[in-house]
Amino acid sequence: MRILIDAMSGDNAPLEILRGAEMALKEFKEHTIVLVGDENIISDVAVKNEISLAGVEIIHADSTITMEDSPLSVVREKKDSSMSVGLKCLSKGEVDAFVSAGNTGALITGATIVVRRIRGINRAAIASILPLSGPVLLMDSGANLTVTSDNICQFAFMGAKYMEKIYGIDRPRIGQLNNGAEYNKGNPLQIESYQMLAESGLNFVGNVEAKEVPFDACDVLVADGFSGNIFLKAVEGMGKFLMGTLKDVLTTNFVTKVSTLTMKDKIVEMKQRFDAAEHGGAPLLGISKPVIKAHGSSDGKAIKNAVRQAIFFVESGVNNEIEIFAEDYDEKKLLADAEKTYGHI
Repeated sequence: MRILIDAMSGDNAPLEILRGAEMALKEFKEHTIVLVGDENIISDVAVKNEISLAGVEIIHADSTITMEDSPLSVVREKKDSSMSVGLKCLSKGEVDAFVSAGNTGALITGATIVVRRIRGINRAAIASILPLSGPVLLMDSGANLTVTSDNICQFAFMGAKYMEKIYGIDRPRIGQLNNGAEYNKGNPLQIESYQMLAESGLNFVGNVEAKEVPFDACDVLVADGFSGNIFLKAVEGMGKFLMGTLKDVLTTNFVTKVSTLTMKDKIVEMKQRFDAAEHGGAPLLGISKPVIKAHGSSDGKAIKNAVRQAIFFVESGVNNEIEIFAEDYDEKKLLADAEKTYGHI
């Protein structure tokens, strides 16, 4: 398997990206790691920081998409950027998956236009695993600020397929993020989405308030990208706050420091649960080939784990399942639309 990493994008590029590539090369020996970016810069940074890239392939790209660039720059002004070149390689089948910690809007736009969506899927969505006691998949966590109830329903189906294939959960429970559990809560979007999800055949458990999500309320949480992203950032921020507070408490004095030693393993486990680097990245579900969005502030460990995510994604065959669903969903929708237009058929 060939995993392509955008070496130039992200807050800590290219140094941490190269460190992540080196780690991935050691851990996933049976796979090929490929970097895309400015060859001279990549080589200079690797030599200066004693990073071994022996065995890593490099595809040259002249420019970089910055966090300030517009989403369309990836297909207009900067077609020679590492992100654009990487997406073209994926589209042509030269690699099996693409990992980038770069500009989210540009990555989604580029993936949609260059790699293209799965036929029948209206919007791609960022599928983020929330760092809770059990895996909870948030769909969408930032790709689409405004959506329709039909989009929400497709997010739910794609999320269910992902949790079935990646985590082995039979009939994942679907919850809709809302400001109340009642069916008539929320704005018109949530009310209409509730009705569609209830009739979808999915294991829909209803509306879920944010405070209930950490307590095993659902396996897949669906939302528009605006609400989902705010919720995701709040969870990540609260996790960091709690770990910082816990550290202060446990290092108060000699007695608490000694007590900490008896809980060391559990504390490490808790820290890993809230560490975004452990999850590595989030796939763009609905894109025809695997694209993994790594956190903008990713360090080497996060990039390595994003590569792991890409490998799991390819091996799972999730996209094949989504393609089957999309074809069936599209056919049902066409029949429903025809029935509305022409009467019972």
